[in-house]
Amino acid sequence: MGWKGMKSALPTKGMRLFSSKRKTSRPNVVVEARNQSGFFFEKAHRNPQVVESPLNQSFDKLRVKAEDEKDALGVESTMAYLESLGVNIENAEMLIVAELLQTPSIGTITRKGYVDGWKALGLITPQDHSAHVKSLVSKLATDSALFRKVYRHTFAASKEDNQKAIPVETAVVYWDVLFSPPAWEWKTKSHDWLALWKEFLEQKWTRSVNRDMWNQTLEFAIKTMSDETLSFWNEDGAWPSVIDAFVAWCKERGIGKSEAESMNFD
Repeated sequence: MGWKGMKSALPTKGMRLFSSKRKTSRPNVVVEARNQSGFFFEKAHRNPQVVESPLNQSFDKLRVKAEDEKDALGVESTMAYLESLGVNIENAEMLIVAELLQTPSIGTITRKGYVDGWKALGLITPQDHSAHVKSLVSKLATDSALFRKVYRHTFAASKEDNQKAIPVETAVVYWDVLFSPPAWEWKTKSHDWLALWKEFLEQKWTRSVNRDMWNQTLEFAIKTMSDETLSFWNEDGAWPSVIDAFVAWCKERGIGKSEAESMNFD
C-alpha cells in the first residue's frame, strides 16, 4: 500500500497541502549540517536548552516560505525532510517519525514537535536524526512498547480535526503499513491474520473505526500471535463487538477452536 495509500488517506488539510504543484528548491540541510562545529553535539545531553536554537534554525531551513506556515511544514516539505534522512516513506518508517515528533497529522510536522522531539533526545543534526530513526526502525518489530506508541499515535494523526473516528478504508491503509515489515507482522504459522482481518472488514464492517476499536485490534492481534486457536477469546470477555464478530467469522471458516474443542478430556 505504501505512501500512495497513506497519501489517499491523509486528513483533508493534508491533502490540500499535498495537492500543491509548486516545486521549490530546498537547501541541502544534510550537507550544511556536516560543516557544523561539534560544540552543540557535545553540550546537548548536558543542557537541552543548548539545542533549541539550532533546532529552530534547522526547522526554518526545511520550510519553503511560499508553501509552508511559519510553524509547520506542509506535506511536500515533510516528505523532503524524511527523504533527506533516508526514511522510507513507503512503509512504517515515516510513522515512527510521526510519533517521535508528535505530528498533528500524517505528512505535517510542527515547529514545536520538531524542536521538542529532538531536544528531548539531545539530537541536532540531520545525521543524528537519521541514525536515531534507523535505530528505531531496527527495533520496531520486536520492541512492543515502541510499536504500541507508533501504532496509537498513527490513529491520532490520521483523524480529521474534531473527529473521534476514522473511515474504515483509512484504518485499513494504516493497518496494512503497521502490520507489515519493517513493522510488526500480523501473521502466524497457520494464518495470515492481517489478510483475514481485511477480508472480514470488507465483507462485514461498514462503520467507522473509533479509538477503542483501533486500540483493541492491536491487543487482539498480540493475543493471536501466541494463541492462533483463539482459545483466549470467550463470549463474556471485554472485547468490542467487532472482535466478537471477527472471531465468529473465523470459526465459521474453521479458523480457531471452539471452547469445547479446546478442553482436554481425560
